[in-house]
Amino acid sequence: MNKRPTSRDVARLAGVSQSTVSFVFNGRDGISEATRDRVQAAAAELNYRPNLAARSMRTQRTGRLAVVIPVTGLNLFPVLEGAVTVAREAGYVVEVVTLSHVAAEREAELSALIGSGEYEGFLALTPISGQFGTGSSEPVVLSLSEFDDELHATGELMDARPMVEMMEKLVDLGHRRFVHIAGPSDYPSAVARRQTYLATVERLEVESLGVLGGSWSGMDAYESVLSLPDTAPPLAVLAANDVLAAAAIRAAFSRGWTVPGDMSVTGWDDVSIGAFMVPSLTSVFQDRPRLGAYSMRRLIARIRGEESPARDVGIQRVVWRESISPPRTAASPIARVARESVAEPHQG
Repeated sequence: MNKRPTSRDVARLAGVSQSTVSFVFNGRDGISEATRDRVQAAAAELNYRPNLAARSMRTQRTGRLAVVIPVTGLNLFPVLEGAVTVAREAGYVVEVVTLSHVAAEREAELSALIGSGEYEGFLALTPISGQFGTGSSEPVVLSLSEFDDELHATGELMDARPMVEMMEKLVDLGHRRFVHIAGPSDYPSAVARRQTYLATVERLEVESLGVLGGSWSGMDAYESVLSLPDTAPPLAVLAANDVLAAAAIRAAFSRGWTVPGDMSVTGWDDVSIGAFMVPSLTSVFQDRPRLGAYSMRRLIARIRGEESPARDVGIQRVVWRESISPPRTAASPIARVARESVAEPHQG
């Protein structure tokens, strides 16, 4: 059986004293960032985990953190991944705790968890309206602003500036006619993208054939493109997510329009299949693991009484691919072949 690594082993590998290793994992002040990083790197290499029971008796700290999510929050895995990775590197054990989707019940459950004394801090991936973690003897509670009660993206995840970047690029390529296929109005991110689209149309003084759709249904997006006049191309379609964008491309092919060429298309979310579509899809990547990592760093800094880390910017970025190009100015043989060969999708 392999011997479990000790703090002495970490100290030897990192080139520091054993007390420095202890200070790093106990969250003591006065340790430089370079030394802290060196100790954590050595601990990771040795797969070292501090003895939480012994530490709790010495410091009254449990070494445990909780990430709390509502029972409907299974789509938050990328955020959890980033948060848990950071916490483990800092020497904490992390538990994921599910709470009721009903706000009043959720806060009662959280209150009971805080009172249990089992955790040093809580990262809530859902809004918490009550006052928790404000007392000097209470665990720290940090609630993310990036999700609402229904786990719809808010905060930085509803930043629609990539829409502006994509539209400006399309104008630079020569596009002057646009369409937005929108998501539902009860999603703050979808509303922000729609509003940004309309404002950018006005600022760039380009033509809009309308805001179509209004759901996350691919069939709605497909029918929206079918409803456009035959004279619509060349145009650029900006879809509120990648499913809507894929459906728009399929509808364009069904009409005999080329993508890109007759119709450039962009999506949002950068789902993995988008890179393998034909054409590959220009989309907006959301770095949710990075959001989770930054949020956990904020929580740990508050627990340790350290300065909060600098705000992590650039969570979203445009990934440019083949689905946009300068507009085609005339009908082509490719378009005629597509019109004759592409069948309607099965709708049964």
